[in-house]
Amino acid sequence: MPDYPITSHNRVRRLPKRGRYDRRTVHAIIDEALICHVAFVRDRVPFVIPTLHARIGDSLLLHGARSSRLLRHLAEGHQVAVGITLIDGIVLARSVFHSSANYRSVVIHGKGRPIVSDDDKLEALEAFAEHVSPGRWADARLPNRKELNATTVIELPIDLASAKVRTGPPLDEAMDYSLPIWAGVLPLTLTPGKPVPDPQRMRRVVVPGYVKRYRR
Repeated sequence: MPDYPITSHNRVRRLPKRGRYDRRTVHAIIDEALICHVAFVRDRVPFVIPTLHARIGDSLLLHGARSSRLLRHLAEGHQVAVGITLIDGIVLARSVFHSSANYRSVVIHGKGRPIVSDDDKLEALEAFAEHVSPGRWADARLPNRKELNATTVIELPIDLASAKVRTGPPLDEAMDYSLPIWAGVLPLTLTPGKPVPDPQRMRRVVVPGYVKRYRR
């Protein structure tokens, strides 16, 4: 896949060697993460909103209630910045200063546009359902007319993006390697627990396989 252009907006400035600009890396991080944070300025006040997202091709999808301040801002064609982060481990160096984390992150800059047609809206909503829980769209009740009308879906073209990735062990000062202090990486993963059924269920329903075998 071709690289994204590098501009003053998406260039990784701090530790630039960790910067990635290829679509394969950016898309993989977007697809693994469950939420993103969207930053915008409304009436001279800055906001950061955590929200679910999905991706179709080279577009990030956002959705929510029609009354959403964020979605109204996007529908009006204003600029936003989107941040996505995956934490892969805690990096424990011999010094506090060099302790860090192994991570994969993406920042996207752009303007969105509303998805209007029912077919495109349903395709986007299917992408949301499958992003959160693959297999759910075919199993659950689909949106009715009232629900479809009450939902705004925004497509944000991923035209300007960058990733930043840290991997590997601690990087200590040479003089610190002789210190009798444990150093290394504590890996972190997102692991599902045992499914908890809705107490309002009317009858016994078998837990579907896509829930039993869920993983990111």
